[in-house]
Amino acid sequence: MSVSLDNVKVMIIDDSKTIRRTAETLLAKAGCEVVTAVDGFDALAKIADTRPDIIFVDIMMPRLDGYQTCALIKNNNEFKNTPVIMLSSRDGLFDKAKGRIVGSDEYLTKPFGKGELMAAIEAHVGSSEVTE
Repeated sequence: MSVSLDNVKVMIIDDSKTIRRTAETLLAKAGCEVVTAVDGFDALAKIADTRPDIIFVDIMMPRLDGYQTCALIKNNNEFKNTPVIMLSSRDGLFDKAKGRIVGSDEYLTKPFGKGELMAAIEAHVGSSEVTE
């Protein structure tokens, strides 16, 4: 691995407990500090306190979906440069385009593997200055 993922703060926003647990386990083993949120409102409440280096957000969620959550993050001056990776079980061109419109940095299709998660973190966090 070319980039150390030690102490990289990753936020996983997904209403599926299985997805959150799986991602959290994979990332914690790689040395990441993981924060999870069950939906967009939960994430927005935690984001200012935790200041993640990268955010993975599921598209299909109750209350506030992934597109809305991403748009709110990207419209906030403090967090607009935080990479946001969309997660979806749908691999449609429309979904990917909509993700780009709201400012997402990448789009991963579920089920994703450890390699895809790590590659996304390396691509986005590795290229920017990781704080602390």
